[in-house]
Amino acid sequence: MSENRQIVSSATRQGELILSIVQNEIPTPNDDEVIVKMEAAPINPSDMFPMLAFADYSKGKLMVDDQQQKMVAPISEQYLDAIRSRLDQILPVGNEGAGWVITAGTNAKHLGGKLVSLVSGQCYQQFVKVPAAMCLAHKEDTTAAEAASSFVNPITALCFIETLKTEGHKAMVHTAAASNLGQMLLKLCLQENIELICIIRSVEQAELLRTLGAKYIINSMDEDFKEQLVDAMTETSATLAFDAIGGGRMADTLLSSMEHALSRNASGLNTYGSEQHKQVYIYGRLARGPITLGQNYGMYWGAGGWLVTPVLKKLGLKRAAELQARVVNEIKTTFASHITGNLSLLEAIDPVHIARYLPKKTGEKYLIKPQKGL
Repeated sequence: MSENRQIVSSATRQGELILSIVQNEIPTPNDDEVIVKMEAAPINPSDMFPMLAFADYSKGKLMVDDQQQKMVAPISEQYLDAIRSRLDQILPVGNEGAGWVITAGTNAKHLGGKLVSLVSGQCYQQFVKVPAAMCLAHKEDTTAAEAASSFVNPITALCFIETLKTEGHKAMVHTAAASNLGQMLLKLCLQENIELICIIRSVEQAELLRTLGAKYIINSMDEDFKEQLVDAMTETSATLAFDAIGGGRMADTLLSSMEHALSRNASGLNTYGSEQHKQVYIYGRLARGPITLGQNYGMYWGAGGWLVTPVLKKLGLKRAAELQARVVNEIKTTFASHITGNLSLLEAIDPVHIARYLPKKTGEKYLIKPQKGL
């Protein structure tokens, strides 16, 4: 078969990131595998660290000639220990994407010629070989660009809801709430009559969520942010929060505000705080700094990381299949992604374009189009 072009990432012990496009032969699938011609793959925040580690892309140099297509950027020595497990390795990148099945193994003929989305960890290439079981077939009127973001954001939003129900919470708080994921979560909460407190950072983001039907919108830049947050938590009885920011004091603010809301009408000595459990899950790292927690929310609280994959596994195959089917049916509505721009493989490794997608601006999303520019 013809050659395949693929983005790979390598961080060296000498303190260099090498983001390059390599060529390899398109493999032959076994009986249970398919070859997917990739048409679109989103750049999610979860893709950026595997791609770029801690490299200073602003000092990166793009090198393109007949022999190579790569970008080389420095990595400060202070970060090398944090990424030592990946040093001098060549890693594929791209968590999810969508394309057309062009070759199917004997036991996967039912997927031949169909548009599928997949999660492979190596979607930033022109052709991907994957087990048929990893493919999610889409409807005939769905485009590859629509199907490309079928897992990371939609399934995360759905699993937020599952977590709320499993743990017995009545309402939740979400930071970076105007993101594509945040908009999906808002739509789901409205459909299921779950109160959602949306934390945003700008008037424009607030207006966007208001047009989608959000009731509780709080700007973290307001001077009375915490007072507004406590009021909303009091009204909704929110005891669960999903935080995309990570670093700083946001988790602390969320927990202390929950405790304040729960204890607002308490009387007498309350040595250990409220008896209602308060939980903050950190699922993103928009801020790299340390997470700072105080001691003003009693003794019955939790703060920890949250990852969609193990949560989905705990739900079991039957429930996971139900969630995936819902994504397929609502990919144009509830789970629609709003795309800012499309990039070729070469554009995706260019520092000029990295400067566009790496800041992870709320609501912006870029697609890599592996077939673009051919």
